[in-house]
Amino acid sequence: MSSVPVATRRPLPLLQGAALNLAARGLAVLLGLAILVLVARRGPAVQGAFALFVAIEAALLTLCSGLGLLLAREASQRHGALPQARVRRLLAIALLLGLVAALVLAGWAWLAQSEPYRHLWLLALAAPALLMVPTATGLWMGQGRLLALNLPQVAAPAIVVLILLFAGRADGTSAIAVLAAWAAAKGLVGLVTGWAAARAVPAGVPAPERPLTAPAPALRFVLLIGLTNLVSLLNFRATLFLLERVHGLEPAGVYSVAVQVAELLWLLSSAVTVSAYGRIGAPDPQQAARLTLRAVRINLLATLAAAPLLALAAWWLLPRVLGAAYADALLPLLLLLPGVAGYAAASSLSAWFTNQRGRPQWSAAIAGLSLALTLAIAAFTVPRYGAAGAALATSVAFLVAIAVALRSFLADAGLPWSALWARPQ
Repeated sequence: MSSVPVATRRPLPLLQGAALNLAARGLAVLLGLAILVLVARRGPAVQGAFALFVAIEAALLTLCSGLGLLLAREASQRHGALPQARVRRLLAIALLLGLVAALVLAGWAWLAQSEPYRHLWLLALAAPALLMVPTATGLWMGQGRLLALNLPQVAAPAIVVLILLFAGRADGTSAIAVLAAWAAAKGLVGLVTGWAAARAVPAGVPAPERPLTAPAPALRFVLLIGLTNLVSLLNFRATLFLLERVHGLEPAGVYSVAVQVAELLWLLSSAVTVSAYGRIGAPDPQQAARLTLRAVRINLLATLAAAPLLALAAWWLLPRVLGAAYADALLPLLLLLPGVAGYAAASSLSAWFTNQRGRPQWSAAIAGLSLALTLAIAAFTVPRYGAAGAALATSVAFLVAIAVALRSFLADAGLPWSALWARPQ
């Protein structure tokens, strides 16, 4: 354990921190693409089962993500200094919630008849450790400890790739080998991450100048964040479940590839937002507004420039690398890209209202608007147009929601629309 107090570590400059995050996320994405190739080549049905299994795990993680963001907010407002008891208490709560989730998942698996739902007992075994990662990484994000923050994001997919390469082939094309590899890797990384976070905070950290969040406001914050992030996740994943229910597992598997490729655009925006998150929560709201606006500009410009290149690469690579069946993912991908590129600004805007203003209900309202629009449009388009209809519904909803989000941020910060494209002072 380092003898240097956490509070003395200076956060990296925005672009330097974004570069470190981008490098780590880039490695994680390469590993994710390796997993995509290893799984998708087993067939669209296996890919569909894996995508739904991972979506259920992601729903669990996002529902409980408020614990980590509470730590991130408290740490960023206190220059990284938090009592060890505070961190361990929230890690214990995460462990307890994981145990509850394990019971729910085991019951779901017992009642289910179809894939991947009847295999959710695998996720139940890992569930007690899963929530350690978002809780610990929230602490490290608030402290600006970007290396510790990114290590779990790289370790889990690396372990999955190794398992699939050296053990998965023995099970032919069965989905259960893939699902077991994913659950085992995530559970192992969760255990190690929780242990590291519990030991990383010096026991002698003095009481912070600002009091820690009281239990009632903290609970409200955690619940709002969890519901907001869950709704945001469902913006992309609800159409996947709807498509599987209406058209079957194989079309869902093909569409999940389009979704995963489109999400690569958010690699750029998430790297910028994570590196800026702690300073967006700084006490000076004008400085935080300027930083938020800069992050929004970088996110939009980067994703708009990258979208055509991503589409061209997908057109060339998907059928050749994954198989001819995945040529059908190209049209949904083209429909998804405009909305995904525009929605890249959402993470920075959410950081403003969550970390600076302490109003996660704003993010919940924007995510709820997007989800409501997605479901309303998808109810008409998915039965008629399948994966293309799911992509169209998602993209239109994203574009409408981000326009409302930008207007809300500018009004709250006292800035005109022209501030989006005006040269920074």
